[in-house]
Amino acid sequence: MKTLLVIAAVAALAGCGLDTATSAATAGSIKKTELQEGQKTMQRAQEKIDAATQQMQQRAGSTD
Repeated sequence: MKTLLVIAAVAALAGCGLDTATSAATAGSIKKTELQEGQKTMQRAQEKIDAATQQMQQRAGSTD
């Protein structure tokens, strides 16, 4: 009887651990995707800033 109770307890705890590990892996995957999207957005913004800076320099050079 005690053995059956111990086996049931171990199985229940193992199931909880598996669910927690799966949730953590999913959350990690989502965070990785968010980070990659953020980096892409930052890169696009930097490209726009560089283009605007270059235009300003060209305009300043043409007025001289």
